[in-house]
Amino acid sequence: MSTFLYARVSTTEQTLTHQQAQAERAGFTFEHVIADEGVSGVSVSMRDRPQGKRLFDMLRSGDVLVVRWIDRLGRNYADVTDTIREFIKRGVVIRTIINDITFDGNTRDPMQMAVRDALIGFLAATAQAQAEATKEAQLAGIAHAMSADENAYIGRKPSFTRQQLGTVRDLLGKGMAVTGIAKETGLSRQTVYRIQDDPSAADKALAAWERKATARNGK
Repeated sequence: MSTFLYARVSTTEQTLTHQQAQAERAGFTFEHVIADEGVSGVSVSMRDRPQGKRLFDMLRSGDVLVVRWIDRLGRNYADVTDTIREFIKRGVVIRTIINDITFDGNTRDPMQMAVRDALIGFLAATAQAQAEATKEAQLAGIAHAMSADENAYIGRKPSFTRQQLGTVRDLLGKGMAVTGIAKETGLSRQTVYRIQDDPSAADKALAAWERKATARNGK
């Protein structure tokens, strides 16, 4: 039997070191630390993440999977509930660092099973709702700033060119894997995932910087 720590690091504000240190302070020890970095928990399912797939291959009956919170497994209701149920069906025990919640398949009492499954569904739904609320708040903030001044908010300078964006979209359309596209274009996998998640937003961000460059050259 082994204990695994799984971390998903999707933004620059999150780090694997922080999640690992938090687990250790809570008294957890583990033989394996597995992390996906720069991966969306909304649009990229657990099985489609490079290290998430590896976790599916490694976990065995009797193993313990530790996560900071349910949202590290994902922020999509169907994906999170399917993942947890698959793991406990295998005999894996899942424990969260926050609130020290435990999910396992050992109980055979129907009432306890019902409570467990209801909690899984509630926490998975909460993770998705939080992600959607955060995205809506960000979009609202951007819209407000842009309505106040067309040039007030243009976001960070995109890490890709117009040509790279076109290449990524073309290769995604042909079904090429993200890792292969990253190598082909010289972009990071995180950048390719962002374009895959929201190609329209990527195009708008690039267009905003192109307009800014044009305005500067015209002065």
